Amino acid sequence: MLIRLILSLAFVGGVLWFAARLAKKRGLGSTGGLVEVVARQRMGRASTVNVLRIGDRVLVVGATEEQVTLLAELDGDAVEATLAERAATAPAAGGGPAVPAPRPGGVRVGGALAGSVFDRQGWQGFVSTLRERTVRR
Repeated sequence: MLIRLILSLAFVGGVLWFAARLAKKRGLGSTGGLVEVVARQRMGRASTVNVLRIGDRVLVVGATEEQVTLLAELDGDAVEATLAERAATAPAAGGGPAVPAPRPGGVRVGGALAGSVFDRQGWQGFVSTLRERTVRR
């Protein structure tokens, strides 16, 4: 029984190794490509607006199930400045934990649970990311 288990695991490992080599030969899963998605915003169930960097050009394209349309071409320096500004205003950029502003009713957002497993905003962000990755295109 133990020998059968070891042989089965060796077979599965061999299949995975072969699949990884095949994917590497075909260039699947490589992130060093020429096209980089800078930002993506979902506009509806089946439509998105994407900001793409292709070499030194930055393009804004609209994508639906039927077609992809070039909307605009942006200045690469302006996009870099915007991304740097967004990173500078991120909550963790100050070095310490961000203290959320109180809501109008006096209830604080986050509080002691901010960043923990029980943080509601963290779970909402996680679910929205999963929705974005699993939506039919």
